[in-house]
Amino acid sequence: MSSFVKVLALMLLPAVAREQGAYVRDEAHSQINFSASSRMIDAQGYWDKWEARIAFDPTNIDKTTIAIDIDAKSINTRVQMRDNHLRSNAFFATDSFPTITFVSKSVHATGTPAADLSNTKLIITGDLTIRGVTKTISVPATMVFFDKEHNVGRVKGTFTVLRKDYNVGFDPPGNPVENEVGVQFDIAFKGAK
Repeated sequence: MSSFVKVLALMLLPAVAREQGAYVRDEAHSQINFSASSRMIDAQGYWDKWEARIAFDPTNIDKTTIAIDIDAKSINTRVQMRDNHLRSNAFFATDSFPTITFVSKSVHATGTPAADLSNTKLIITGDLTIRGVTKTISVPATMVFFDKEHNVGRVKGTFTVLRKDYNVGFDPPGNPVENEVGVQFDIAFKGAK
């Protein structure tokens, strides 16, 4: 991840968020996966390299901010030829657009959170940037738990991206790819040191 992206993400976090608890992902227990369908095959994959920074106050969820940077070249479907094709200009154009980003604008609980925040339903709204195209999306998520004593938590969710909205538009002749791509995230987070 470039230094520029790190600095930009910090600048985008509101000052009030920087005063809250700072968290980073627990790499061993976090993942961002995707699934896409074509006429011939359904493909699943994930990104090996990405970072998440979360500013979080368990007493005021609405002040939460989330910034995620994904190394687009780290895409992995366990088939090297397909991965190289996905990195090409036909799909993610990773030489020109090396980073996929998400920066939240708001995080809201959709009901009354439990005292320990377990299974709290959230709507996370923010800007998703792929191939230099930025769109505002709203993502349903669940705060699985937050352990105040150990300063750790977990949030997960599933949403759909329309790939052509981001100019990820190649359709192989004879094997068209569906426009809808499913994205699943599961982020365990811990206090930043």
